[in-house]
Amino acid sequence: MAKKILIVDDNEDVAKGLRIFLRAQNYATVIASDAVAAISQAKKENPDLIVLDLGLPAGDGYVVMERLSNVESLASIPVIVFTAQDEEAHKEESLKAGAKAFFQKPVDNAVLLSTIRQILEGPSRMQLADL
Repeated sequence: MAKKILIVDDNEDVAKGLRIFLRAQNYATVIASDAVAAISQAKKENPDLIVLDLGLPAGDGYVVMERLSNVESLASIPVIVFTAQDEEAHKEESLKAGAKAFFQKPVDNAVLLSTIRQILEGPSRMQLADL
């Protein structure tokens, strides 16, 4: 069964583009466009990973990460921050808030995909696949 990724971005074009890219890599995807929808979709869909923009309506990405961490069934879902906001100002704070990785838009899709695979499949499976 395909791993499910929740894409949280208020820019519809970015979200749809990422959805197309991830589906081509055999991931199931769900989209949310604001912080409230992100939490709702996470509860409903129980994704394997969340790709999260920081600049969202109805609460920013930090609010989403905080709320996820306070719900036992959602607290262990890995989050990748994917944002247009300044890396210098937000990378450390994002990682402290629980993000597994931080990317500033635009990002190289191959690098993003490699990170997603490493988080979802773990380094041991990646190494076996590379043999």
